[in-house]
Amino acid sequence: MSHRIDYAKTSPEGYKAFGGVYVYLLKSGLSKELIYLVYLRVSQINGCAYCIDMHSRDLLKLGVPVDKLVLVPVWRDAVEVFSTRERSALAWAETVTRVAETGVPDVDYEAAAAEFSDKELADLSYAIGLMNAFNRFGVSFRSTPAAVAAARAA
Repeated sequence: MSHRIDYAKTSPEGYKAFGGVYVYLLKSGLSKELIYLVYLRVSQINGCAYCIDMHSRDLLKLGVPVDKLVLVPVWRDAVEVFSTRERSALAWAETVTRVAETGVPDVDYEAAAAEFSDKELADLSYAIGLMNAFNRFGVSFRSTPAAVAAARAA
């Protein structure tokens, strides 16, 4: 693999701007667990190993059981494991992330709007947009997941 830039070091002000949104979201009123579940699902859809690794670790640190974590990609088949609010956030994350395919139909919007206040839905959408952007950086510049870095060091 050819060397790719470290985008955060190459453009620290741009990275800092995205980081500001990240910090805002943690203070937005949405739970960290919900935000990180959405980050993980978006990252799985986009195939960003760096972000999948990071947000899986974030969820484990919050005490999310491994049983729940491994079922995130198939949450629709494990509805008993996820709350109504989590299922709604994951569904919204999927339709917004796949916007080119879904067009985000009214039925998806109405389902999310029924579960979240206007502000929560806007903030949830910021979280989805932010993670989609970070996934594009992680994949494009081949950011190294912590697990890979540890394996290389061993």
